Amino acid sequence: MPTHQAPHRTSRILPLAALTTVLGLLVSGCTSAGGDGGGSSADPASPQVTRSGAPEGELPAELQDELRAALDEVMAEYDVPGAAVGVWIPGQGSWTTAAGLANVEANTPTTTDMSWPIRSITKSYTVSMILQLADEGELSLDDTIDQYVDGVTNGDKITLLQLANMSSGNADYVTEAFQDKFLADPTKVYTLEELNSFVLDQPAQFEPGTEYVYTNANTNLLGAVVEKVTGAAYADAIQERILTPLGQTGTTYITDVDDWAQPHPTGYVIDGEPMPMEENSSILGPAGSLFSTLEDGRAWAETLGTGALLKPETQELREIGHKIPSPPYDLYAVGMGETNGWFGHNGEGLGFTAATFHDPATGASIVVYMNVSNNPDAHPADQGFRALAEVLANGTGA
Repeated sequence: MPTHQAPHRTSRILPLAALTTVLGLLVSGCTSAGGDGGGSSADPASPQVTRSGAPEGELPAELQDELRAALDEVMAEYDVPGAAVGVWIPGQGSWTTAAGLANVEANTPTTTDMSWPIRSITKSYTVSMILQLADEGELSLDDTIDQYVDGVTNGDKITLLQLANMSSGNADYVTEAFQDKFLADPTKVYTLEELNSFVLDQPAQFEPGTEYVYTNANTNLLGAVVEKVTGAAYADAIQERILTPLGQTGTTYITDVDDWAQPHPTGYVIDGEPMPMEENSSILGPAGSLFSTLEDGRAWAETLGTGALLKPETQELREIGHKIPSPPYDLYAVGMGETNGWFGHNGEGLGFTAATFHDPATGASIVVYMNVSNNPDAHPADQGFRALAEVLANGTGA
């Protein structure tokens, strides 16, 4: 395993205009879903789940070659410095690979056990906790956000379900005031309360339930709901309710970059050449501050796609999706997206893209982590996922 890694604090800061663009893209990530009701039940707690193991053995050599060729093509097309990728098919085997460089300046290769920022995939964890609490009768998806957070415009109309499916119409927090504060000190570690403070009393984008627009603020408000209902800090709640029960020992909620285990990849934006980005996941909160490994991504893809943490009727509600302007899903549902029958979530921002998906029809899972973001034409990790899924659909993996 490589031990040399360029210090993450030395990454260059983009010029003001470019950094504002990065921030805008960072919070316009993944959204949209459906349904209005889904009240809570007083039934017993959400189902308990045991982490399943990866399929035994390796995928057939010919299929591995096809998968690698598809990955190489995507990396070349989108100038991806490095990637960690896994494909798992029950009854057939597993394929994991590390490609390219985790750090271009230090010539550090990627490895399959590195910790990666998974950005908006965090949303799928946060919404899962909300749905768990609904299953347990601790809250109702019809509750309005003003029951938990004061000062949200239309707070007496916006339901928790509308926050989860991105139909709330709530303003996002990347206001001029937030950008001024961030640009004055890009290393500041923000609390969830500070992030949510930037959306209070802001003009609504539209009436709740009338449109679908993705914002990080929707999920961060749900993070505050988790804290209020459980009586625990978000990091403690997710550890107790999801990470520990699932054995997610490689997944961590990180808001202070100094807690990110070395060696790890550096995030890049391509501007003629790879430009390293300063990492500050605290600006994302429960919408995007989780870091994970390839193996934990596999376990989460299956858990999310099968609804193993939830009651069957709750998972059915979760799968109700709608078209949204962005990000790249066929439909966005309740804290997860659907593409060609695969359920999962994408993430992007500050030099990283990620995709974690599961196909309920075949039981296959795909995870793609890449250290590049802000491509104006595509989401590189999502393109990687789609290319690998196409290989499975057309080959022996289907």
